[in-house]
Amino acid sequence: MNRPKSLCSALLALGLLLTAAAPAAAHDEGARRRADNAPLVIGHRGGANGYLPEHTLEAYALGIELGADYIEPDLVATKDGHLIARHEPNLIDTTNVKSLPQFADRRKTVMLDGVATEGFFASDFTLAEIKQLRAVQSFPERDQSFNGKFQIPTLVEVIELAKRKSREEDRRIGIYPETKHPTYHQSIGLPLEDRLLRVLSAAGWNHRNAPVFIQSFETANLRYLRTKTSVRLIQLVDANDVKPDGSLDFSKPYDKPYDWVVSNRDGLFADLLTPRGLQEVKGYADGIGPWKPYLIPSACKSVQNGACVDVTGDGVVDERDRVLLPPTKVIANAHKLGLLVHPYTFRSEQKRLTGSFEGNAVNEYLAFYEAGVDGLPPRHNSCRLDRTKNLGAAMKDSSGSIWTSIQGQGGGTVAAAG
Repeated sequence: MNRPKSLCSALLALGLLLTAAAPAAAHDEGARRRADNAPLVIGHRGGANGYLPEHTLEAYALGIELGADYIEPDLVATKDGHLIARHEPNLIDTTNVKSLPQFADRRKTVMLDGVATEGFFASDFTLAEIKQLRAVQSFPERDQSFNGKFQIPTLVEVIELAKRKSREEDRRIGIYPETKHPTYHQSIGLPLEDRLLRVLSAAGWNHRNAPVFIQSFETANLRYLRTKTSVRLIQLVDANDVKPDGSLDFSKPYDKPYDWVVSNRDGLFADLLTPRGLQEVKGYADGIGPWKPYLIPSACKSVQNGACVDVTGDGVVDERDRVLLPPTKVIANAHKLGLLVHPYTFRSEQKRLTGSFEGNAVNEYLAFYEAGVDGLPPRHNSCRLDRTKNLGAAMKDSSGSIWTSIQGQGGGTVAAAG
């Protein structure tokens, strides 16, 4: 398999670390940085899902090989109560289930967080049946040659892999599980939280210093977990889209945590990132996982009739037609409260990179590291962060900071017309 090396080489050459980053959390200094002060690399959706089908042991292993400090299993429950690693309870896009005639009668439509969703759902399959499925690449533009080759792992198997690779690589590798749709799982009699804690306890990882973060887009399950465990918890913060002017769109169902919908609580995801909201989060979590536009927004370079203009002339409107705006105060405000900041998601395809980054994912990583994030999950985890503090000076060039350099190269005036 051809494994990209250029991004890794570039990151190492630039020395991706910020020894003068935001101060460590008062309540748990070790949680913010490792001894070398480098931000965490979190293997998103399976460690190396830019190259292999997501949430497979093979993708996790490759992600670790390429430098992930933590691997991220999204968790859903099977009919017999096992936790497996899938991005959604619906298996239709990430497995070969729809091609298997023995499971054709499992196809159905359910209400998933208020949205009618058709497919095949993990809760209708026993673990033995899940093991008959094989993972597929859910992004059509990515390598499809590994489709049908890898099994669906359990959380137990993911932890076993992390421990084994820790021994092999002589470094600590952790897990960063997300409880997927916890209100939905509660409604079908398969709550995730205690099942997760039982697995962690059996592995010896249900304690404060365990290499574990638990994350969720909902709030109630994190509050519950805080009463049951000292493992570090991360509040994820979502939105639907970014408007032409850089402000966020909160169309349903990405307007608020779904447990707020069920409990009739007013508000939006964004409320969790206000000073008052961050203070609330601090009461039950150790950090935030905001969608990255909350931290460094972008706006369309040109706008006509309320829509972005294809300024690159390539026939499509995408991130390349946008320009960075100055960072918000979210990181600074979170750090004042001792909260970690782990934004998501970072992808290397040029169409997914804001025009200011000039098609180079390194520039995006640099911008967010310099802004002070404590870790991030690159979709194409192509490089271990350099651990040598002496390379910190490479973060700056003769023209000033990396951020200033990016702004100068890719910046411009946001134009509006019509």
